[in-house]
Amino acid sequence: MIFLLDLLSAIILGAVQGLAEFLPISSSGHLVIVPALLGVETTLAFDTVLHIGTLIAIFTFFWKDIIDLIKGFILSLIDLSEGVDKFIGGLKKSPQKRFSWLIIVGSIPTAFIGLFLKDAIESIFRGTLFVGIFLIITGLLLYYSERQRHGTIKEDRMSFVQAIIIGICQGLAVLPGISRSGATISSGLCLGLEREYAARYSFLLSIPAVLGAGVLQIKDIATIDVSFIVLIAGFLSSVIFGYLAIKLLMKMIKGWSLNIFAFYCWIVGILTVIFSIIV
Repeated sequence: MIFLLDLLSAIILGAVQGLAEFLPISSSGHLVIVPALLGVETTLAFDTVLHIGTLIAIFTFFWKDIIDLIKGFILSLIDLSEGVDKFIGGLKKSPQKRFSWLIIVGSIPTAFIGLFLKDAIESIFRGTLFVGIFLIITGLLLYYSERQRHGTIKEDRMSFVQAIIIGICQGLAVLPGISRSGATISSGLCLGLEREYAARYSFLLSIPAVLGAGVLQIKDIATIDVSFIVLIAGFLSSVIFGYLAIKLLMKMIKGWSLNIFAFYCWIVGILTVIFSIIV
């Protein structure tokens, strides 16, 4: 039986969104599985509010990096106004300017996939069976990337081609069960990025994607059919648990293995596949 969202369910779903958005375990997959287990029905409007909460968590944790990105972008535009050579020279000499454009370039393929392919992909790969399959694939990506854990590349040496590849991997997270952070961090490690930088780039790269999705879905908030208290509870839960998830992963990435998340994805993925077949 399906019930409307209550306060406890909203808090749980907010926590799931916050944790799974940043830990490499797929928020989209868990937001299919958990409501089914709770026996509740969510709406696109409620999911949009939870995504806005995770965006607030990113801004709160990385506010210094975001200010540096804005400064670098503005300074690069000033260079561009003085000529293309000055602009290119600035990107080569200033990691701050370069990093801002690495985020922009990496966001382009994600935006393309989100705008033109998302609906088609979601219409094909729908249901808990595909969630389970793609969670298993996420686990494989994480496990393989741990074999490539000794990269040294940071923003001063990262190429724009590498940014595009990571952006494509982020776009593929529209597949339910493919973790956005898992796909971007794994691809970054495989491309030779330094571990902490790979995680930082992954989180900052998510800002345009989450912000863009929120803008496209903002109209749905007007149609929300849950109480204000339930809505705020879910929002605050996603902010708090999102912040904690970022903090945890940034600590883990320095010395711990990501295999724990690979094993988790395999277990949940296999159980989800079994559940989808027998139910």
